Amino acid sequence: MVIRRKKLLWQHPAGRWYVRKYVNGKMIYLGRIKAEEGTAEFDCQYWEIVSGKKAATKTSWAALIDAMRETDKWANFSPRYRKDLEPVFEYLKDKIGHQDVARLNQADIYDAMEKNRHRVRFANYIPTAISMLSKVAIRKRWRKDNPAIDIEPFKVPKARQKPHLPWEDWAVEKMRIEGKPLPLLIFEIGVGSVQRPGDWVDFQWGDYDGETLKLRQNKGGKQLLLPCTQALKAALDRHKANLGFAPLPSRYILTRADGSKMDYHAMRRPFAKERKRLGLMAYDQHALRYRGVMELAWAGCTDDEIASYSGHTSKAMIIKYAGEARQIMRARQAAAKRK
Repeated sequence: MVIRRKKLLWQHPAGRWYVRKYVNGKMIYLGRIKAEEGTAEFDCQYWEIVSGKKAATKTSWAALIDAMRETDKWANFSPRYRKDLEPVFEYLKDKIGHQDVARLNQADIYDAMEKNRHRVRFANYIPTAISMLSKVAIRKRWRKDNPAIDIEPFKVPKARQKPHLPWEDWAVEKMRIEGKPLPLLIFEIGVGSVQRPGDWVDFQWGDYDGETLKLRQNKGGKQLLLPCTQALKAALDRHKANLGFAPLPSRYILTRADGSKMDYHAMRRPFAKERKRLGLMAYDQHALRYRGVMELAWAGCTDDEIASYSGHTSKAMIIKYAGEARQIMRARQAAAKRK
């Protein structure tokens, strides 16, 4: 057996190990070895630094992510949740994809989150993704623990917290009177369906029977059958008539100019442009769901009835916006009596 001598290895008096070499009479530090001396990981890091190549391992994060994508659990996640996790998986592949899963510790996770503090939501998804992957790693015996347990998420700074302002009556009227066809259709789908914007782009013509819309929510996967408001029904019928042909059931209702399905961002752009034109930038598309909740409350619906329509699993937001709507309604009734 031939033992390869680590001739570029040097130990600092403080005990740290480095790889260095002379180039044109000048000492150049190629890198520091962080693993414990005498371990296989120590040797691996040395040869990675010397060769300039990071050795891939069978128990790497890249391999683990690929394994996660083949699980039934991944297949059962909603498309929306998978879409949220995919950018984090790609980030992990880029940063530590070649590394052995067992090397990661909790401090490394906090470091990664800190580097992404400027995008809080993404940063908070890092421990979520690592925890999910670590559970698979434990089953595969690639590591013994889950380093993401008890990681504290970042809080969005108050200065960056922008509450969604429910659409007021005058703003609703302005959009309905002056809105262009596509933004108006988006508006009516938002208010009439009382769903999240991510669900609007998934409606197909086969989901609309002339009276109701059906969908499976991206978040939570709940199946819903939604009776259309008169305004939503009119907008859908008008849009269908303007197509000039009978759309196939599999054709999406919200499409680009070439007929392809709109994604969230393709839908957001024309709606934002129209809000700007009409002076309605204070009211965004997410707040249309809240407007829908308020209209249901004004119609006398209970919180349970509203939840059956909106699909909310938590009643916190229903209580907030329905309560606000009921206060407005009672105040108007009181004002009428006051006259």
